Amino acid sequence: MRLLLTPMGLRAGSRVIPCAVGRGGIRTDKREGDGATPVGRHRIVGLLYRPDRVTRPAAWARPILPGDLWCDASDHPAYNHPVRAPFGPSHEAMRRPDPLYDIVLVTDWNWPDARPGAGSAIFLHQWRRPGFPTAGCIAMARRDLAWLASAVAPGDVLDIPALPRWPGRKATVRHGKD
Repeated sequence: MRLLLTPMGLRAGSRVIPCAVGRGGIRTDKREGDGATPVGRHRIVGLLYRPDRVTRPAAWARPILPGDLWCDASDHPAYNHPVRAPFGPSHEAMRRPDPLYDIVLVTDWNWPDARPGAGSAIFLHQWRRPGFPTAGCIAMARRDLAWLASAVAPGDVLDIPALPRWPGRKATVRHGKD
């Protein structure tokens, strides 16, 4: 399935799913910590889920277990890869107390050979509330995410074009340094 981010939402087959993007807008020059969603053609490379909260959304899904983390320390060899606790360098907990990561589609942004500082962890996950921006990921309602997780396969394409505007926000595409 091809996924396409549009001003109306995420097009998945014949469906258009309302979604939110990063607080930093949509950028061609993504970097760690900018809160932006990166322009480009990305592939879906993973599907993670919380087995204590949701049923397995697809046969290829892997459970998020206690101690699962994601390294966002750009100077570490494990940058933009899953790691396990204990882990001292900067990281994000995958097993969150809120439901945002109960189902996570992982993209190949800056992976598997991560460039230091180019940004990490561009996921598709549940939103906090409709339209609430992310730290760079694409977020949507739980029911839409569950449907999407059951419909996509490893290697499916996610296209994020350089959209000039995102609904309800000023121009969001950035092509260079702020």
